[in-house]
Formats: sequence, C-alpha cells, structure tokens
Amino acid sequence: MIHPQAIVDPGAKIGKNAAVGAFSIIGPGVEIGDNTWIGPHVVVNGPARIGRDNRIYQFCSLGEAPQHLGYKGEPTRLEIGDRNIIREYCTFNRGTVGGGGVTQVGDDNFIMAYCHVAHDCHVGNRTIFANGTSLAGHVTVEDQVIFGGFSMIHQFCRVGAHVMTGISTVTFKDIPPYLLVAGNTAAPHGLNVRGLKRRNFSEASIEALRKAYKILYKSDLGLSEAIEQLEPITRDCKEVAHFVAFIKRSERGIVR
Repeated sequence: MIHPQAIVDPGAKIGKNAAVGAFSIIGPGVEIGDNTWIGPHVVVNGPARIGRDNRIYQFCSLGEAPQHLGYKGEPTRLEIGDRNIIREYCTFNRGTVGGGGVTQVGDDNFIMAYCHVAHDCHVGNRTIFANGTSLAGHVTVEDQVIFGGFSMIHQFCRVGAHVMTGISTVTFKDIPPYLLVAGNTAAPHGLNVRGLKRRNFSEASIEALRKAYKILYKSDLGLSEAIEQLEPITRDCKEVAHFVAFIKRSERGIVR
C-alpha cells in the first residue's frame, strides 16, 4: 500500500491497510492510523499523529513548522483524528510552545482545497471548511461549524458550535454558537435555524435560542444587561446555557 516512489522515514509508523501515494514524503515522528489513504505529492512532517480512515489528497502539507517568528525548532505536534477528508493544497502547522505545543483537528471533518489551519488551533468534530478558509494561530472552532469559502478567522478568536459563515467572512472577534454571520467584518444575521433543524434540535430549544438572540441582538441592552436577562433561560435550556457560557468566556469580545 506504500507506493515505491514514496519516501517513508524508518521512524514513521504506518497502520494496517494505510496507503501512501507516489512522491509523498512521510517524515520521522509521524504516525498514520489504519485505513488512512494519503494521495500523491503529500508531505507529512512530525511529530504528528493522523488517525484512522482519513483521506488526504495531493499536495497537502501537514505538520510543518509553525509560521511563527518565535519558533525555535521545539518538538511541537499536530494531531488529526479519524475519518477526516482533507482536500488538495491544505496546510496544517504544528503548535508552538507558548500556545500549548499542539495543533488539533478532531473527527469527521470535511476540509476542502486550499484551507489553512495555523499553529495551536483546535478544531472540533463534523465541521466543514469550504475552499480557501484560513484560521490564524490559536483559533478554537467548536463542533459542526460550517465556513463559507474564503472565510478568515483572526488569531485567538473562537467560533461556537453550529455557526455558519457566509462567503469571505472575516472576523476579529468571537462568534457565539448557533449564529449565521457574514461580511467583512462579520455581522450577525440571525440563528442558523436550518442547520439546527437538520441536526434534530427540538422546537423548544430553537424557540429558546430565538428568544436569547432577540435579547442579545435586537434589544438596546448592553452586554452585561443582556446576559442578566438571559440567565433565567439557561436553567431550562442547555443550548442557551452554552450560548451564555461562551459569551462569558470571551476575551476578544463577540460579534454583535
């Protein structure tokens, strides 16, 4: 399953039924899980761990040194989970010591061509990155986020679960869960109701989120006053509780 024209370092660990295509280079300190397929002309540098059942297409660069002027060659890591699809020309960099030392991508993500995941990012599960999406360093992306093509997320920002961004969205602030956002810079455009229904959120939960959205985005309340009004709803709806907890943890401010 390893093409004779691939270069695999003796220190790399290749799982059962894994495939490595022609002209790909697998460096030392790389672990590739069972049944993962790596196409031609892919470069994977370690330390890096790639889980099982992934499909990684040609011309990707995974686990390369972080694009950070403070990086001095420390043995930081890239960790990729299971069942991800990573299309052509994607670049995922390792972490930095100052950022925790690891860049992480979870399970079941669909990452289209020309996407970039910078050092120390943490990407959850079941996300979709349309072509050209880029995450700067230290970005956190929660589960089931969908990025429109050429979305750009500034360093240290967080993107909440079930968010959907429009084409060419740019944000310098955190995006709370469940929102639709678009523009440069990003502005809220309601809840991602269609996405929530597709994921079998209850009508009661969606209605509670609608109420929370109106309090935060449609009233004239300041942020602290809005959160105070949202607190009673958090007791009856875990989704609103997550919404409020995300906002409280924000250090960069939220899209509003």
